[in-house]
Formats: sequence, C-alpha cells, structure tokens
Amino acid sequence: MSPLSAARAALRVYAVGAALVVAQLLRRCVRGFVEPVFSPQPERVAIVTGGTDGIGYSTAKQLAKLGMHVIIAGNNDSKAQDVVRRIKEDTLNDQVEFLYCDLASMRSIREFVQTFKMKKLPLHVLVNNAGVMMVPQRTTDDGFEEHFGVNYLGHFLLTNLLLDTLQESGAPGRSARVVTVSSATHYVGELNLDDLQSSTSYSAHAAYAQSKLALVLFTYHLQALLSARGIPVTASVADPGVVDTDLYRHVFWGTRLVKKLLGWWVFKTPDEGAWTSVYAAVTPALEGLGGRYLYNERETRSLEATYDPELQRQLWARSCQLTGITDVTRETFGE
Repeated sequence: MSPLSAARAALRVYAVGAALVVAQLLRRCVRGFVEPVFSPQPERVAIVTGGTDGIGYSTAKQLAKLGMHVIIAGNNDSKAQDVVRRIKEDTLNDQVEFLYCDLASMRSIREFVQTFKMKKLPLHVLVNNAGVMMVPQRTTDDGFEEHFGVNYLGHFLLTNLLLDTLQESGAPGRSARVVTVSSATHYVGELNLDDLQSSTSYSAHAAYAQSKLALVLFTYHLQALLSARGIPVTASVADPGVVDTDLYRHVFWGTRLVKKLLGWWVFKTPDEGAWTSVYAAVTPALEGLGGRYLYNERETRSLEATYDPELQRQLWARSCQLTGITDVTRETFGE
C-alpha cells in the first residue's frame, strides 16, 4: 500500500472515531448513558472471548450478575484466576470459570472447543468479543495477518465449531444467540478478497477496518444460513462505540493523548461499552430475530455493502477454505 493510501486509511478511521466521540460527548452532556435493566438469566451458559480485559471483562461480569454460568475464553493465563475471583466476588455467582483459548491459533481454538464440550454443558450465548487493534504487521500461528486471523477468522472457526452445541441448546421461543462485536470502523473498511491477508501492502488501520467489516458480513450470512435451516440460533452484531480500554496502545499518539486527558469524559467506560453486547445476548425484544447491527442498544444500519449476499457468500467460502470448515451454503440455498 502506498504511503498516500495508508494515510487515507488512517484518516478515515480517525474521522469515524472522532465523529463517534463527539456524538458520545453530546449524549453524555444532554441525557447521559443510562444502564439498561435486564431480567435474570439463571440456568443459561455463556462463553465470552477476551473476557479478562476491557469490554469483554465487563460483558462477562454483567452476564454473571444476571445469574448465567460464564466461561471466559482467553489467552491471558497470568491474570485469569484473579479475574474469575473478582467477578465471583462482585456478582456473588460461583459459576464463573476460565478456559484457555488463543484465537491466533486454530489448534488452540479446536482444543478449547473440545475441552468445553467435555464439560457436557449447554451453550446459550456466544459473545465473540476478543480482538487486536492496529498492531504492527505480524502473523498468527497459522500465518494469517493478525487482525484478520484473530479478530475475524478465529471467531469464524470458533462459532462454527460450537454451532452444534448452540443448536442443541436453543429452542423455539428461547433461541441461543451469537453476539459478535464489531465497530464503527467497518463503515470505512474495504474487503480485498484478492488479498485478505494484506500481504502485498499493509496498513494497520486498513487491516483493522477490514477485519471489523468481515465480522459484519460473516454475521449476516450466518443468520441467513440459520434461518434457512430452521435452527433456533440467532446472530447479531454489537457496536460498543469508543470505549476507554487498553486497546489504544498502537494508535496515533494524538489519540492516546486525548484518551489520557479526556477519556473519562468523552469515551464510554467498559461497562457502558458492554451494554450493547449484553442487550444482544439477553433482551426479549430480539427473541428469534438476528442479522441485526446494534449500537447503543438499538438497531441501526451497517455499511450498505454488508447487505450484499454475494459478498457475504464469497467471504464465507474463502473463510471455510482457510479454516477447514465445510461450506453448507450451496447445500442450504441451492445453486
């Protein structure tokens, strides 16, 4: 990617972020962010990826507070036990545990799924939350560009490997749910099907935006497959907004400065950022309804290109090839 193209990608990403920050500031000044109230969710099981930090930690804590059995899937062994202890203490819920899962390794993902299934638990909610943001050019254990591999492809594989358990756990009128966390940067993302790994040219901003765009396309095609096959599982996207987390260590220094000085005021807290994910996971208003893009606990339109079924199918087919998952699209919809 030429320096000019890389600069354009960066400017587009920061422009989206700036617009969101202004909108969040106005809302905070006018009416604030009001915590939604959710009904208890006893005897339901959730997996949250990236649940040891930031939005994922807050999501796991809020689901545990509702009485769910929460399994945190993450690769931070060093802080896992402390995180589990704190959530148990804060929520008075002993059904919180950690299982190791490195989304940068397909082998680790498969081992996680095998370990989870050995527990013989149902699975009612899968929150695909974990991710990296604007990291330097590097690859996963399987050779995938890190944004594409961790943010998108890891969750693609994880979701597909858990679909059978989700299907068995869901029921008409009480569907299981897949909640995938994307972001507003998908609005400026471009999907390069000829170079999904950004191997010919690299921009951290473009790669990040592409991974978030891929997550939306994936979710919509997954919902189409689930609906067509009559499976009691729904899939939706949650956009948390601009949230005060540790993900910003690789961004432009000016953004880090704004976060340090004004983040408490213009950024959402991790708890506020998690509300949309929790809403998507438990609200009765979305029972049986998927394929939604949710922001501030409301449905909104995603990028127009995400509604293109052919683009969805092309990405899904390529993802199946890369992960070894059987593509059931043709079987489901025919030629």
